[in-house]
Amino acid sequence: MAFHEIRFPATLSFGSLGGPERRTEIVTLSNGHEERNTPWAQARRRYDAGLGLRSLDDVETLIAFFEARQGMLHGFRWKDWADFKSCLASREVSALDQSLGNGNGARRDFQLMKSYRSGAWSTGRVIGKPVVGTVRAAIAGAEIPEGAGWALDPATGIVSFDVAPANGAEVTVGFEFDVPVRFDTDLIQVSVASFRAGDVPKVPVIEVRQ
Repeated sequence: MAFHEIRFPATLSFGSLGGPERRTEIVTLSNGHEERNTPWAQARRRYDAGLGLRSLDDVETLIAFFEARQGMLHGFRWKDWADFKSCLASREVSALDQSLGNGNGARRDFQLMKSYRSGAWSTGRVIGKPVVGTVRAAIAGAEIPEGAGWALDPATGIVSFDVAPANGAEVTVGFEFDVPVRFDTDLIQVSVASFRAGDVPKVPVIEVRQ
């Protein structure tokens, strides 16, 4: 299998249903108390691409995209309209949105991350598919233009600085991003008659680990 660096048409993913899925293992003890654990460090996203279809032209676009990916064989990019920025959806991306840690005078490569916070708790998400042209970076609060001190690998989400940030200097970034996914089916069934009446096919899409 391979990963195709192409985005599923954003006009078709808009209106789709989906979001993060967690796996929690629960053991109920004899006294009624529970022990809970998870084998997953990060959530895995699932979507239904069929809900974004609005016309038979959309269906043809979907089928062409599906055939080019050979069903479940090859991965691709997906825009999650509910979560595609390093900041709130209503805000503009800023170089100060997310902290990637502090420099040590030797490290030059930093993996893009997004932090999800609620109260005193937070969890981090690795961002491996940033959108080219949207990434902004800063060291110690001073923004540095792309190509004038750092470069981005859009296939992995790694930011590489020309010169390692100084010891203790905070590295911050802002970005838009896609989700790496694949189709979760090798079969798409569409009835033209029922589609015209408002019925749409189920097209499951699932996030892939990279």
